[in-house]
Amino acid sequence: MKPITGWRRYVVYRTEALRTTWIFRLAVLASIVIAVSATQRLWAPSVGRSLACREEVGPSDVILVENFDPNYLLFERAAALQRRDRARRVLVPTEADARDAAVPNPVGQGVAEVMARVARVENLGFIPTQETEPISLNAAYQIRDALLKQRVRSVTVVAPAFRSRRSSLVYQAVLGPAGIDVACIPVFGDQTPENWTTTWHGIQNVTEQFLKLQFYRFYVLPWRLHV
Repeated sequence: MKPITGWRRYVVYRTEALRTTWIFRLAVLASIVIAVSATQRLWAPSVGRSLACREEVGPSDVILVENFDPNYLLFERAAALQRRDRARRVLVPTEADARDAAVPNPVGQGVAEVMARVARVENLGFIPTQETEPISLNAAYQIRDALLKQRVRSVTVVAPAFRSRRSSLVYQAVLGPAGIDVACIPVFGDQTPENWTTTWHGIQNVTEQFLKLQFYRFYVLPWRLHV
């Protein structure tokens, strides 16, 4: 390589660099994909279980059905808990009506009432919540205020399994300091820690919930929590 001489050496310099080829990069990527696929039976169940809260079945004042995304299985589990005398009342957080924040959206309430009726849930009530970011944290504040007005001292949260760990952390952080004991019950459907990698929807769901859990664990709860 011919050196730069004269005044140009004070302005620019020449260097030599080595770069990997596209063939090598594709080979590395393919190796990673093969390794991940071949070992998924080892790590996939652990990832799935890390998103679910530890199940705690005990008596409480109310059952809180976390029905942000309509899910009949949550009402079915709540009804089963009622039959076992774990709680008499069931409360469902529901998006507030756009015209009156003090009442639930009639569509969301109607859908929840149908699922509750089919599942034979008794003593059903609703907590209207307004969706503001971060949604889960701000919903927990609104739920806390409603529970305190009703003098609730303990609650069992029934939540979709793969978001239940995040829900448990949020409610523990918000309701705990207010003197409300929180228990958690994860509800699994077709997707379980053992089979979530078999469908694209399962992969998408677990990936989304994993990222949200880390977001709440390392950013929202340490920096956005105000009790």
